[in-house]
Amino acid sequence: MGIGKGLPRSLSTGLLALRRGLCYTILKIEAFIFKYTNGMPRKANPALLRPLKLSEELEAVVGKGPMPRSEVVKKLWVYIKKHDLQNPKNKRNIFADDLLLPIFGVKEVTMFEMTKLVSAHIIDPDAKPKAPKATNKKK
Repeated sequence: MGIGKGLPRSLSTGLLALRRGLCYTILKIEAFIFKYTNGMPRKANPALLRPLKLSEELEAVVGKGPMPRSEVVKKLWVYIKKHDLQNPKNKRNIFADDLLLPIFGVKEVTMFEMTKLVSAHIIDPDAKPKAPKATNKKK
């Protein structure tokens, strides 16, 4: 049954206009996506997939490295869920057990703090050592 069959003329005309408007909107969205992605799906940034060295403390939790940062975070979440380390009242908070305590340094962290704290245990083998900052103190 088509749009507007068995309905008053004014309502069926409105439905047809709505349908035309939606089709036009969808076509505009598709054209926008095609224009800005050059018709190709996005590719993953190879820098994000590069394997990185892990500290011994982190390897004890997620397994032997090197592995990409995304894989480290995935395995960390698997460990957290397996050992039921999320705060039951606030799921954004994570309790540290004996293996996570050396990584986090505190008993409880938020999921946002967790990624920041884990970054200190991920070492980029290709990174250049940072030179100490010079201080310009006037005497």
